[in-house]
Amino acid sequence: MGLLLQDDVFADFFNIFLNLSVFGQTPLYISGTGRWYLWPELPSHLDPSPAALLAWLEKHRLPHFCKSSLCLHLVLCQKLLAELLNWQSADQWLLERCISGSHGMRHFCTFVRGTAGEELIDFWLITERLLGLDESDGSQRDLFLSLVHRLRATHLREGSSIVTLCTTITGSLPKARHIQSISTRRDILSKMQEQALFIIQSYWLPKFFVHCKMGMEEEESCQPLLQEYQERLSGACWQEPPGLSEPLPTMHIKRSQGVPGPYCSQKAKAEIWALVKEGRDTQELKMATFQVKPEKQPGPAGSTEELCLDKDALGSIPQQSEHPANTSSANPPPFGGRGGVTFPGRPQSSAEQDPENLFKEKVVSDLLPSASLARLPSLKKPVKTLDFLPWALRGEACAGRPFREFLQRQNRPMETHLLDLWHDLEEFLPVVLDSNRENSFFLRHLMGEKICKTYLEEDSIEKLPLETRTLVSLWNHLICGEFSPWIFRAQKEICKVLCGLYEEFLADDDRTFLQF
Repeated sequence: MGLLLQDDVFADFFNIFLNLSVFGQTPLYISGTGRWYLWPELPSHLDPSPAALLAWLEKHRLPHFCKSSLCLHLVLCQKLLAELLNWQSADQWLLERCISGSHGMRHFCTFVRGTAGEELIDFWLITERLLGLDESDGSQRDLFLSLVHRLRATHLREGSSIVTLCTTITGSLPKARHIQSISTRRDILSKMQEQALFIIQSYWLPKFFVHCKMGMEEEESCQPLLQEYQERLSGACWQEPPGLSEPLPTMHIKRSQGVPGPYCSQKAKAEIWALVKEGRDTQELKMATFQVKPEKQPGPAGSTEELCLDKDALGSIPQQSEHPANTSSANPPPFGGRGGVTFPGRPQSSAEQDPENLFKEKVVSDLLPSASLARLPSLKKPVKTLDFLPWALRGEACAGRPFREFLQRQNRPMETHLLDLWHDLEEFLPVVLDSNRENSFFLRHLMGEKICKTYLEEDSIEKLPLETRTLVSLWNHLICGEFSPWIFRAQKEICKVLCGLYEEFLADDDRTFLQF
């Protein structure tokens, strides 16, 4: 764990993962100082150990990260920057500062939104997830087949961007559906994935690079970076200035400020959600009373939201996230003042801000958009777990499904089934509401039919502790691939069933953390 955190790009993505809303303890690591900030803080009488914290992370967080959408984006980020042919070293240096880390990847995915580049990235991420599964493993087979069906309904349909652009092997596609050999299917998909990555690197990365340079030229704060870039570009043999290879700081944990009462992440989450409510209510009050335009929120480097927008295990960027919509423009300006985002000189996480104000800024600016208007609790009521459970479950979808794993360990098959239904409905919503997606008609029908057959068949309905009217109404709309407000009703009923178990999940996470 300590070696992994020496990589700034990994540390950036991992920081975002650690702060997903499903988890109880959400630590932040600042690589520049080697300091950890715990949230909730430990009681003051406990002496925190960095070695014990790393052991806990390695056992109870890292395995989930490896199954998360954020990990897929980390791998894509690393591959995009690897083996850049015909790029000058100075251009590669500047590109790394444009795209390295979650902040840069978020900009890049926003830049290609609505273009064939978005389809190429989505296909690469889905295929990467699929090729990492073992089709012969019964526990992975359902997910494997689900991803295969999704590819067939979207990217592998005749006329799709992927079939059109990956011209070198499309002749194999019509037969691919009937090939029985697992190795042959995997070989075809792997070759297509390589072709997609090549197109992204050779066409979309250069376009993004030019876009970034043009944006930096108009930003005064970017002039020192551009000056160094010009020096590297003109220098025949650039040498790093002395003092850059300083030893890594000693890892340590910020001491507690004397938190009253016992350690309890559930209480801490309630406090954060109260802050979310307060922030939203204040903003809406200003808009309604004074007609004041909301401030442009600076997107902190490493924002959790955008990278988690897609709520399935694939990790395709929404959309998300971890966590959603920044802008609908395909080519938004990625720099402060025009796009509301500051340009980072190196990969960094939102933890680089003042840590004391981090949570207040992060919650209001990043996590709030992912909270459905219909589900925001009233300010007049005390915060309960049920109020913020939808927020937590959206984080769970991007975190490798730790709550689901907890339910399985507790031998709760019905509740696990309900949780899967909640996530499938959540994944269905952006598809059915976005007609601009490539082959969205086929995808929403595929997803609607899958939900009906998996959860709403006559023999399955009797096992679900939801109102019959809700289930029947869902069937009537989803079987036709249609949107229905009954989706929200069903999710609300599911949350009522899962609320107590989520509290147990948090309590279990607290006990494990304190033991370490």
